[in-house]
Amino acid sequence: MPVDVSDDELVQRFPGEPITHDNAAHYRGRLNRELLMNRCAECGRWHAPAKPICPDCWSSRVSAQPVSGDGVIFMAIFLHRGPAAPGIDYRVPYPVVAVELAEQEGLRFTSTVVGADNDDIHIGAPVRLDWIDRAGVPTPVFALRGSPS
Repeated sequence: MPVDVSDDELVQRFPGEPITHDNAAHYRGRLNRELLMNRCAECGRWHAPAKPICPDCWSSRVSAQPVSGDGVIFMAIFLHRGPAAPGIDYRVPYPVVAVELAEQEGLRFTSTVVGADNDDIHIGAPVRLDWIDRAGVPTPVFALRGSPS
């Protein structure tokens, strides 16, 4: 059953996140374990981060649409230290990846890869969307394609 929350409840569910009118649909999608990106109804281009106007054709007919979550690692870095966060242990370098999504060249989403050895995380590796719970809310992450969830 889809989760529907008010704006105030949304802000409470994601404390510390920069929720705005433009990206609220993305966070509502996360509550339903659905990765949403903005897509223009005029030219069909996807764009992220969410903006009220298409950066390609300047149309204001943009809306949040689900993406498959399939893609390839475009960039990978490994953090040896960083801010304290639930579920992150920097004793083993923590992977942060930008994934180019299958929907469109240049459409990227940044997260982490779970369930993989760091040696297997590299540019060009195929990935699929997965979900973990972090601080009580669904968080989109990626798994190497072919690895179990």
